[in-house]
Amino acid sequence: MKPRVLLLAFSICLGAVPCSLFAGDSAHQWLERMSAAMSQMNYQGTFVYVLGEGVETMRITHVFDDNGSRERLVSVSGSPREIVRDAQGVRWISGHDRKVLADPAVSRPFFPELPLGDPSQASMSYDFRLAGKQRIAGHTGQRINILPKDEYRYGYSLWLETRSGLLLKWQLNGSGGESLAKLMFTELKMGNEVDPAELRSAPKTGDQQAYKSGLPFEGRSGSKPPRWGATELPAGFRLASHRWQEMQAGKLFEHLVYSDGLAAVSVYIESVSEEAGMKPGLHSVGTTHAYSRAAGDTVLTVLGDVPAATVRLIGESMAPAADR
Repeated sequence: MKPRVLLLAFSICLGAVPCSLFAGDSAHQWLERMSAAMSQMNYQGTFVYVLGEGVETMRITHVFDDNGSRERLVSVSGSPREIVRDAQGVRWISGHDRKVLADPAVSRPFFPELPLGDPSQASMSYDFRLAGKQRIAGHTGQRINILPKDEYRYGYSLWLETRSGLLLKWQLNGSGGESLAKLMFTELKMGNEVDPAELRSAPKTGDQQAYKSGLPFEGRSGSKPPRWGATELPAGFRLASHRWQEMQAGKLFEHLVYSDGLAAVSVYIESVSEEAGMKPGLHSVGTTHAYSRAAGDTVLTVLGDVPAATVRLIGESMAPAADR
Protein backbone atom coordinates (compact mmCIF):
# COMPACT_ATOMS: atom_id res chain seq x y z
CA MET A 1 0.00 0.00 0.00
CA LYS A 2 1.35 3.40 -0.90
CA PRO A 3 1.39 5.84 2.04
CA ARG A 4 -1.37 8.14 0.80
CA VAL A 5 -1.42 9.48 4.35
CA LEU A 6 1.38 11.82 3.22
CA LEU A 7 -1.28 13.93 1.55
CA LEU A 8 -2.96 14.52 4.88
CA ALA A 9 0.07 16.19 6.37
CA PHE A 10 0.36 18.64 3.48
CA SER A 11 -3.26 19.83 3.74
CA ILE A 12 -4.10 23.23 5.24
CA CYS A 13 -7.15 23.70 7.48
CA LEU A 14 -8.07 26.20 10.17
CA GLY A 15 -10.63 26.17 12.87
CA ALA A 16 -11.39 28.94 15.41
CA VAL A 17 -14.88 30.64 19.89
CA PRO A 18 -15.89 33.88 20.94
CA CYS A 19 -15.00 34.42 24.56
CA SER A 20 -14.13 37.25 26.88
CA LEU A 21 -10.45 38.04 27.25
CA PHE A 22 -9.04 39.89 30.21
CA ALA A 23 -5.89 41.92 30.67
CA GLY A 24 -3.26 39.92 32.45
CA ASP A 25 -4.18 36.56 30.92
CA SER A 26 -1.22 34.19 30.74
CA ALA A 27 0.04 32.73 27.47
CA HIS A 28 -1.51 29.39 28.47
CA GLN A 29 -4.92 31.01 28.99
CA TRP A 30 -4.76 32.68 25.59
CA LEU A 31 -3.90 29.36 23.95
CA GLU A 32 -6.69 27.52 25.74
CA ARG A 33 -9.16 30.09 24.39
CA MET A 34 -7.69 29.72 20.93
CA SER A 35 -8.09 25.95 21.10
CA ALA A 36 -11.78 26.38 21.95
CA ALA A 37 -12.26 29.13 19.36
CA MET A 38 -10.75 27.06 16.57
CA SER A 39 -13.45 24.41 16.94
CA GLN A 40 -16.61 26.48 17.54
CA MET A 41 -16.47 29.89 15.89
CA ASN A 42 -18.06 30.79 12.55
CA TYR A 43 -15.52 32.55 10.33
CA GLN A 44 -14.66 33.05 6.70
CA GLY A 45 -11.74 34.67 5.00
CA THR A 46 -8.76 34.68 2.68
CA PHE A 47 -5.22 34.04 3.84
CA VAL A 48 -1.76 33.70 2.35
CA TYR A 49 0.61 30.87 3.18
CA VAL A 50 4.34 31.49 2.65
CA LEU A 51 6.86 28.65 2.57
CA GLY A 52 10.32 29.55 1.31
CA GLU A 53 9.87 31.45 -1.94
CA GLY A 54 6.42 29.96 -2.52
CA VAL A 55 3.23 31.90 -1.75
CA GLU A 56 -0.25 30.36 -1.83
CA THR A 57 -3.57 32.12 -1.39
CA MET A 58 -6.43 30.12 0.13
CA ARG A 59 -10.02 30.81 1.12
CA ILE A 60 -11.69 29.12 4.08
CA THR A 61 -15.24 28.91 5.41
CA HIS A 62 -15.78 27.37 8.86
CA VAL A 63 -19.25 26.93 10.41
CA PHE A 64 -20.26 25.41 13.74
CA ASP A 65 -24.00 24.73 14.16
CA ASP A 66 -26.51 21.97 14.90
CA ASN A 67 -24.84 19.89 12.18
CA GLY A 68 -21.51 20.06 13.97
CA SER A 69 -18.27 21.53 12.67
CA ARG A 70 -18.00 21.95 8.89
CA GLU A 71 -15.39 23.66 6.77
CA ARG A 72 -14.31 24.10 3.19
CA LEU A 73 -10.90 25.26 2.05
CA VAL A 74 -10.29 26.27 -1.59
CA SER A 75 -7.09 27.31 -3.37
CA VAL A 76 -7.27 30.79 -4.92
CA SER A 77 -3.83 30.54 -6.56
CA GLY A 78 -1.80 27.67 -7.91
CA SER A 79 -3.22 24.29 -8.91
CA PRO A 80 -6.94 23.70 -8.19
CA ARG A 81 -7.39 22.12 -4.75
CA GLU A 82 -10.24 21.84 -2.31
CA ILE A 83 -10.69 20.32 1.14
CA VAL A 84 -14.13 19.65 2.61
CA ARG A 85 -14.59 18.45 6.20
CA ASP A 86 -17.88 17.51 7.89
CA ALA A 87 -19.54 14.64 9.77
CA GLN A 88 -18.73 12.29 6.86
CA GLY A 89 -14.99 12.88 7.27
CA VAL A 90 -12.62 14.68 4.91
CA ARG A 91 -12.44 14.84 1.11
CA TRP A 92 -9.38 16.18 -0.71
CA ILE A 93 -10.27 17.26 -4.26
CA SER A 94 -7.45 18.15 -6.62
CA GLY A 95 -6.71 18.91 -10.25
CA HIS A 96 -8.95 19.98 -13.08
CA ASP A 97 -10.39 16.45 -13.21
CA ARG A 98 -11.34 16.80 -9.50
CA LYS A 99 -9.97 13.48 -8.31
CA VAL A 100 -10.98 12.76 -4.74
CA LEU A 101 -9.08 11.34 -1.78
CA ALA A 102 -11.51 10.59 1.06
CA ASP A 103 -11.13 9.45 4.65
CA PRO A 104 -14.27 9.05 6.80
CA ALA A 105 -12.10 8.38 9.86
CA VAL A 106 -10.66 11.92 9.92
CA SER A 107 -12.82 14.49 11.72
CA ARG A 108 -10.46 17.18 13.04
CA PRO A 109 -8.77 20.07 11.25
CA PHE A 110 -5.08 19.68 10.53
CA PHE A 111 -3.66 23.13 10.48
CA PRO A 112 -2.50 24.83 12.57
CA GLU A 113 -4.42 23.49 15.53
CA LEU A 114 -2.54 23.52 18.83
CA PRO A 115 -4.98 21.79 21.20
CA LEU A 116 -2.92 21.95 24.40
CA GLY A 117 -4.87 19.04 25.81
CA ASP A 118 -2.19 18.68 28.47
CA PRO A 119 -0.46 22.05 29.09
CA SER A 120 1.84 20.48 31.67
CA GLN A 121 3.16 18.06 29.04
CA ALA A 122 3.77 20.86 26.53
CA SER A 123 5.54 22.90 29.20
CA MET A 124 8.19 20.18 29.45
CA SER A 125 9.27 20.96 25.89
CA TYR A 126 8.37 24.62 25.30
CA ASP A 127 8.47 28.03 26.95
CA PHE A 128 5.32 30.18 26.47
CA ARG A 129 5.66 33.98 26.40
CA LEU A 130 3.35 36.91 25.71
CA ALA A 131 4.75 39.51 23.32
CA GLY A 132 3.37 42.63 21.60
CA LYS A 133 0.27 43.29 19.51
CA GLN A 134 -0.16 43.76 15.77
CA ARG A 135 -3.02 44.83 13.48
CA ILE A 136 -3.89 42.06 10.99
CA ALA A 137 -6.74 42.06 8.43
CA GLY A 138 -8.43 44.91 10.29
CA HIS A 139 -8.23 43.16 13.68
CA THR A 140 -5.85 43.47 16.62
CA GLY A 141 -3.82 40.37 17.41
CA GLN A 142 -2.02 39.46 20.65
CA ARG A 143 1.28 37.71 19.95
CA ILE A 144 2.24 34.52 21.80
CA ASN A 145 5.70 33.01 21.32
CA ILE A 146 6.16 29.28 21.86
CA LEU A 147 9.88 28.51 22.16
CA PRO A 148 11.26 24.94 21.84
CA LYS A 149 13.67 23.75 24.51
CA ASP A 150 15.64 21.47 22.17
CA GLU A 151 16.26 20.70 18.50
CA TYR A 152 13.55 18.03 18.22
CA ARG A 153 10.61 20.40 17.66
CA TYR A 154 9.75 23.65 15.95
CA GLY A 155 8.70 26.85 17.67
CA TYR A 156 5.62 28.95 16.93
CA SER A 157 4.56 32.58 16.95
CA LEU A 158 0.80 33.13 17.05
CA TRP A 159 -1.29 36.28 16.81
CA LEU A 160 -4.76 35.84 18.37
CA GLU A 161 -7.69 38.23 17.83
CA THR A 162 -8.06 40.08 21.12
CA ARG A 163 -11.83 39.69 21.53
CA SER A 164 -12.51 36.20 20.18
CA GLY A 165 -9.20 34.33 20.41
CA LEU A 166 -9.33 33.51 16.70
CA LEU A 167 -5.96 32.84 15.11
CA LEU A 168 -5.08 35.71 12.74
CA LYS A 169 -1.47 34.88 11.95
CA TRP A 170 0.79 31.87 12.43
CA GLN A 171 4.53 31.52 12.04
CA LEU A 172 6.58 28.35 12.26
CA ASN A 173 10.10 28.86 13.61
CA GLY A 174 13.21 26.71 13.60
CA SER A 175 14.98 25.76 16.81
CA GLY A 176 17.25 28.79 16.28
CA GLY A 177 14.29 31.16 15.96
CA GLU A 178 14.45 31.52 12.16
CA SER A 179 11.12 31.76 10.30
CA LEU A 180 10.29 28.61 8.29
CA ALA A 181 6.70 29.27 7.19
CA LYS A 182 3.98 31.87 7.71
CA LEU A 183 0.23 32.13 7.38
CA MET A 184 -1.77 35.36 7.68
CA PHE A 185 -5.35 36.39 7.01
CA THR A 186 -5.71 39.28 4.58
CA GLU A 187 -9.52 39.44 4.86
CA LEU A 188 -11.68 37.98 7.60
CA LYS A 189 -15.38 37.83 8.56
CA MET A 190 -16.78 36.37 11.77
CA GLY A 191 -20.16 35.41 13.24
CA ASN A 192 -23.24 36.54 11.29
CA GLU A 193 -21.09 37.93 8.47
CA VAL A 194 -20.19 34.39 7.36
CA ASP A 195 -21.93 33.09 4.23
CA PRO A 196 -22.64 29.34 4.77
CA ALA A 197 -23.31 28.93 1.04
CA GLU A 198 -19.55 28.84 0.49
CA LEU A 199 -19.47 25.47 2.23
CA ARG A 200 -20.98 23.90 -0.88
CA SER A 201 -18.47 22.32 -3.20
CA ALA A 202 -18.53 23.05 -6.93
CA PRO A 203 -20.21 20.45 -9.19
CA LYS A 204 -17.99 17.50 -9.98
CA THR A 205 -16.54 17.45 -13.49
CA GLY A 206 -14.38 15.08 -15.46
CA ASP A 207 -13.51 11.56 -14.37
CA GLN A 208 -13.79 11.43 -10.61
CA GLN A 209 -11.80 8.78 -8.75
CA ALA A 210 -12.32 8.20 -5.04
CA TYR A 211 -9.67 6.71 -2.77
CA LYS A 212 -9.56 5.81 0.88
CA SER A 213 -6.56 7.01 2.85
CA GLY A 214 -5.09 6.39 6.26
CA LEU A 215 -6.25 3.21 7.96
CA PRO A 216 -7.53 0.55 5.53
CA PHE A 217 -11.17 -0.35 6.05
CA GLU A 218 -11.07 -3.97 4.92
CA GLY A 219 -10.57 -6.74 7.43
CA ARG A 220 -10.85 -6.78 11.20
CA SER A 221 -9.97 -3.81 13.38
CA GLY A 222 -10.05 -3.08 17.07
CA SER A 223 -8.17 -1.79 20.10
CA LYS A 224 -5.20 -3.83 21.23
CA PRO A 225 -1.83 -2.98 22.76
CA PRO A 226 0.56 -1.75 20.04
CA ARG A 227 2.52 -4.52 18.37
CA TRP A 228 5.29 -2.00 17.70
CA GLY A 229 6.65 0.86 19.76
CA ALA A 230 9.53 3.30 20.11
CA THR A 231 12.39 2.32 22.39
CA GLU A 232 13.66 5.92 22.40
CA LEU A 233 11.71 9.18 22.12
CA PRO A 234 12.68 12.86 22.27
CA ALA A 235 12.01 14.29 25.73
CA GLY A 236 8.34 15.13 26.25
CA PHE A 237 6.91 12.84 23.54
CA ARG A 238 4.36 10.20 24.60
CA LEU A 239 2.08 7.73 22.83
CA ALA A 240 -1.15 9.68 22.21
CA SER A 241 -3.21 7.27 20.10
CA HIS A 242 -3.06 3.90 18.39
CA ARG A 243 -5.17 1.98 15.88
CA TRP A 244 -4.57 -1.19 13.93
CA GLN A 245 -6.06 -3.35 11.21
CA GLU A 246 -5.44 -7.01 10.48
CA MET A 247 -6.16 -7.65 6.83
CA GLN A 248 -6.34 -10.72 4.65
CA ALA A 249 -3.45 -13.19 4.64
CA GLY A 250 -2.37 -11.95 8.07
CA LYS A 251 -1.10 -8.63 6.78
CA LEU A 252 -1.01 -5.81 9.31
CA PHE A 253 -1.56 -2.07 9.23
CA GLU A 254 -0.82 -0.17 12.46
CA HIS A 255 -0.87 3.57 13.17
CA LEU A 256 0.65 5.18 16.26
CA VAL A 257 0.77 8.88 17.14
CA TYR A 258 3.38 10.32 19.49
CA SER A 259 2.86 13.87 20.80
CA ASP A 260 4.66 16.34 23.05
CA GLY A 261 1.44 18.26 23.74
CA LEU A 262 1.85 20.42 20.61
CA ALA A 263 3.73 18.59 17.86
CA ALA A 264 2.52 15.19 16.67
CA VAL A 265 4.41 12.42 14.85
CA SER A 266 2.61 9.57 13.09
CA VAL A 267 4.13 6.12 12.68
CA TYR A 268 2.65 3.82 10.01
CA ILE A 269 3.56 0.12 10.09
CA GLU A 270 2.55 -1.94 7.05
CA SER A 271 3.19 -5.45 5.84
CA VAL A 272 5.36 -5.39 2.72
CA SER A 273 3.56 -5.55 -0.61
CA GLU A 274 4.47 -4.93 -4.23
CA GLU A 275 3.32 -1.33 -3.74
CA ALA A 276 5.45 -0.84 -0.66
CA GLY A 277 5.31 2.91 -0.24
CA MET A 278 8.18 5.36 -0.35
CA LYS A 279 11.83 4.52 -0.71
CA PRO A 280 13.81 4.01 2.53
CA GLY A 281 15.48 7.03 4.05
CA LEU A 282 14.62 10.61 4.86
CA HIS A 283 12.17 12.64 2.77
CA SER A 284 11.02 16.25 3.08
CA VAL A 285 8.19 18.39 1.73
CA GLY A 286 8.44 21.92 3.08
CA THR A 287 8.63 21.72 6.87
CA THR A 288 7.20 18.19 6.96
CA HIS A 289 9.65 15.30 7.25
CA ALA A 290 9.23 11.58 6.77
CA TYR A 291 11.58 8.69 7.51
CA SER A 292 11.01 5.19 6.14
CA ARG A 293 12.80 1.89 6.58
CA ALA A 294 12.22 -1.81 6.14
CA ALA A 295 12.23 -4.23 9.08
CA GLY A 296 11.95 -7.78 7.80
CA ASP A 297 8.59 -8.12 6.06
CA THR A 298 7.40 -4.77 7.44
CA VAL A 299 7.77 -1.17 6.25
CA LEU A 300 7.79 1.64 8.82
CA THR A 301 7.09 5.26 7.90
CA VAL A 302 7.40 8.10 10.42
CA LEU A 303 5.80 11.40 9.41
CA GLY A 304 5.43 14.77 11.11
CA ASP A 305 5.71 18.53 10.90
CA VAL A 306 8.86 18.34 13.02
CA PRO A 307 12.62 18.56 12.33
CA ALA A 308 14.26 15.73 10.42
CA ALA A 309 16.16 14.58 13.54
CA THR A 310 12.87 13.79 15.27
CA VAL A 311 11.42 11.42 12.65
CA ARG A 312 14.81 9.75 12.22
CA LEU A 313 15.23 9.14 15.96
CA ILE A 314 11.75 7.67 16.32
CA GLY A 315 11.98 5.66 13.10
CA GLU A 316 15.28 4.03 14.00
CA SER A 317 14.05 3.14 17.50
CA MET A 318 10.79 1.40 16.45
CA ALA A 319 10.75 -2.28 17.37
CA PRO A 320 8.22 -5.12 17.81
CA ALA A 321 6.77 -5.44 21.30
CA ALA A 322 8.58 -8.75 21.81
CA ASP A 323 11.96 -7.02 21.34
CA ARG A 324 11.31 -4.14 23.75
